[in-house]
Amino acid sequence: MDTIRLSIVTPNGEIFNDDVKTVTLPGKEGEFGVLPGHSSLISSLTVGVIVIEKANSTEAVAINWGHVKVDEKSVDVLADGAIALTAGKDSEIAKNIEAAKALVNSVKDSNISVASVEAKINSFA
Repeated sequence: MDTIRLSIVTPNGEIFNDDVKTVTLPGKEGEFGVLPGHSSLISSLTVGVIVIEKANSTEAVAINWGHVKVDEKSVDVLADGAIALTAGKDSEIAKNIEAAKALVNSVKDSNISVASVEAKINSFA
């Protein structure tokens, strides 16, 4: 088993559902990576960027907050707000990057450095 199923769902519907090699999540206690065969866990997610490693590409999704349920075969993210940073045409990506910055700036969590999240968002521009 060299992939794990990742789904990212918001109140507006599913924005990602595919098999991936790894996923890095912005956990409340810091970033953590998930590989196939990961032990089961449930965690809160904070504002940040979910980095998705696929077989031939890297994708990213900015979230404001949410929860994740992990088991050996799947990663299920329920996010309040999420914006894909890497899918679509260049003009769409630029719009999404601006929208992602607005999303992370709407979060009033004093423990999070919005500047570091914005820097990560910009790295996908």
